[in-house]
Amino acid sequence: MTEVEVDSNPDSQESSSAMLNRLNFRHLYHFWVVAREGSMARAGQILELTPQTLSSQVAALESEMGGLLFRREGRGLRLTDLGLRVQSHADEIFEAAEALEQAMEVPLESRPMRLAVGVSASIHKLIAWRLLEPALQLEREVNVVCETGRTRYLLSDLGKRHLDVVLTDHPPVLAHDSGFRLHELGSSSMMLFAAPQLANTLKGRFPANLEGQPFLVNAVDAPHVSQLMQWFNDQGIRVSVRGQVDDSALIKVFGHHGMGVFAAPAMIADEVCRQYEVECLGEVEAVQDRLFAVTRSSRIHNPAVEAICARGTQNHQIKSDERDE
Repeated sequence: MTEVEVDSNPDSQESSSAMLNRLNFRHLYHFWVVAREGSMARAGQILELTPQTLSSQVAALESEMGGLLFRREGRGLRLTDLGLRVQSHADEIFEAAEALEQAMEVPLESRPMRLAVGVSASIHKLIAWRLLEPALQLEREVNVVCETGRTRYLLSDLGKRHLDVVLTDHPPVLAHDSGFRLHELGSSSMMLFAAPQLANTLKGRFPANLEGQPFLVNAVDAPHVSQLMQWFNDQGIRVSVRGQVDDSALIKVFGHHGMGVFAAPAMIADEVCRQYEVECLGEVEAVQDRLFAVTRSSRIHNPAVEAICARGTQNHQIKSDERDE
């Protein structure tokens, strides 16, 4: 059963809460305007406050900070070292607030939508693109952030809300109260490929012609690997595992250079042959690459995630005859 770690450090939360209770952001904002304008009078005109009111609020902030923020210099004000440090932080805070205010002025339906996706390292990248494609075809602009890795680590990030959805071919066993939901997106039979120079040396019919041939496998426990090895065993075929690679794209690069036979979903066979200049040796219908999306709950609030998961809710089955012509 997959365990999901969620960062819930009470000390961190208490520290943040104490800071928010201690720091008066209105006083900080008024200080920031005074520092920017260089005088209480000019800042007062912008804020529509009297210099006396501003002076008392800056004094209150100085009490909170434990030191003077300004020194009077002629008719103006000069920031102290402490004032410069406070101003630096205030710049970041209020410039971010102003940027947020400007973004809020844009209608919600016109704002770019963020989609943070975790993609299991064992998923073929061409497959990942196809799974993401429904989200990228939405009328609303989608900004995609992709992270690849092992499913258990991606689920941890999903639980911490660093990700919106995880795409995997290794479905986790989820507890009833895990807060996650599994969506099946489809499946594809597997195809075996080899570089032309290796394919031309194979004698006889598929799959018997694979006897003793070098084979490249995914090193991240992809379910189809164990199924393929069992299928070879059932056919009485012994292959020689020449490489274990934890990246599906790198496996294809090794295959392109003739290092061994490799497997990929049949639904992307044409793209694999075209992109990596390899040949199809044969299809293994008994081995299926099943694809899943994992979300935080059954109710999906992100339209981009909803578009991805719609493949499963519509019971869409990926067929090998969907390959590009």
